[in-house]
This record gives sequence, C-alpha cells and structure tokens, in this order.
Amino acid sequence: MSLGDEPGYGDAPRGEDGGYGGTGQTRTRLPDRAGDVYGGARRGRSSSRSLVTVVGVVVLLIAAIAFANRGDDESAPGTGDSDKTKTAPTAASGEQPVQSTAGGIPAGFAHTGQGAQSAAANYAVALGSAEMFNKSKRDAILTAVIIPSRVAEFESSLDKAYTPGFNKNVGLNEDGSTPQGYTFVSRTTPIGTKLTSSSADHATVEVWCSGLLGLAGDNSTNPVTNGWFTITMKLEWTSGDWKIVTHSQKDGPTPVPGDDRASSADDMAKAVEEYGGFTYAR
Repeated sequence: MSLGDEPGYGDAPRGEDGGYGGTGQTRTRLPDRAGDVYGGARRGRSSSRSLVTVVGVVVLLIAAIAFANRGDDESAPGTGDSDKTKTAPTAASGEQPVQSTAGGIPAGFAHTGQGAQSAAANYAVALGSAEMFNKSKRDAILTAVIIPSRVAEFESSLDKAYTPGFNKNVGLNEDGSTPQGYTFVSRTTPIGTKLTSSSADHATVEVWCSGLLGLAGDNSTNPVTNGWFTITMKLEWTSGDWKIVTHSQKDGPTPVPGDDRASSADDMAKAVEEYGGFTYAR
C-alpha cells in the first residue's frame, strides 16, 4: 500500500578513503525540501537498517523490563492494581466486558466508566461493519446500540446516507449487494478508548480506530484500503445498559505508512472470511 522504494536513490559514489567523491570527507544528505523528514524519496532497505531495527527492539525490551522492575520496587506496601493503572491509562483493565449479546452485538455492560468505554468500542465495530450496507441488518444494529427514543431518527438519517449512488461508489451494486466474484470488506478495529466526561447515567467516549473498506477481487476498481479515525459517542444508561445518544467521527490520528507490501485480492478476501472479530473491553 506504500510506494515502492528505490534502492540507492541519492547515494553518491564513495572514494577509497571512505568519503564521498574521493574528498576524504563525509557528506551529510539534508532533506530535499522543508518539512520533509525523510529527505525526499526513501532509501531502500539495507542490512544496516535491519541491524538498527533489531538493536532498537532489544533496547526497548530492556527499557520496558527495567521500568517494570522499578515500578514494583517503588510501589508502597499494600498498593493495589488500581493504583498501577493510574500510571498506564492505556493498559487493559483485565475485566470481562459482558456475558451476553443482543443480535450478535455484545450487551449488558457494567454501569461504570470502564463499561461505557467497552460499550463504545464494541458499538464502533458494529457501526463500521459490512452489515450496515444492508437495510434490514442495519436497522437491527441500530436497535441494539442506539437509545430507543432516537432509533427512528438514526434509521431515517442513515437511509439517506446509504443511497444507491453511495453503494456504487464503494464498489457494491446499487441495492447494497456484493457483485459476483468479489468480497466486500468493511471492518472497524478499535485501537483505544478515552472517557472524556461522565456522570451517573451519562458518558462521552472517544474511540480511536483503524478501518478497512473496499472490494477484494481481480480487477476491482475499489481495492481494500485502510483509514484512521476517531469516533465520539455520547452514551446514556437506560434499561440496564449503555446506549448511544449521539455519534460523530473525525479523521486521525494517522501514523506514517510503513513499507509493507500490499496483499493480493485473493489473500485479502481469504483473510476477511477466515479471521473473526473480537469483543472489546477497556
């Protein structure tokens, strides 16, 4: 999915003394333009780059072990796990999110801030699934995750969004069905959650996500691509569970693309069919 590298780009010939152009000096290559931290086109992979990567991983592992040991040594007697999580807010709580489902969607979340975050993460997965492109399945999802008083409003709004033209733009048939010989991919993966406000029966949660969308198959004009976005949900505790009151989305945070080679259409279709999803917990 990233552009191919060009080995040797920008490399000048070395002299016998190890310098560039026989001058005996080492030339530092500066970026080609302001703001370009990579100095224009990327260099190709090399053994030195692999060595740096390995050394970097080892250093990180050593640092992580040292930090963990330091934390255990400095903790006061009687300090519980709840105190440790305060220094690592992105760590998983270790608590099971739910024991039941509603229409295949996790349900029955705890009446806590962690429960609200778990609900938001799982609802993000449901709302970003391929089933949302089917009218009857979409309505079932909305009934399961939206507060009852606003289900009809969400249905009406999304019916206007999932139009025949929109379906065609993502590679589907106008009725939302998948063209023969192709596999439609729409999958959202939560990376992390953040509780931005809460009260007894209300919570606002941000869910940072990565998503896949496109049509896998030979000659697809809409190949599967990935994106990064953050969903904000306002939740309300009603009838023994968290439900969505409002839902919005914005782009990012987006990491720098790596050097991974894009998989074939067949590999992508096979992966989507064989790898199942998860129930997410905070």
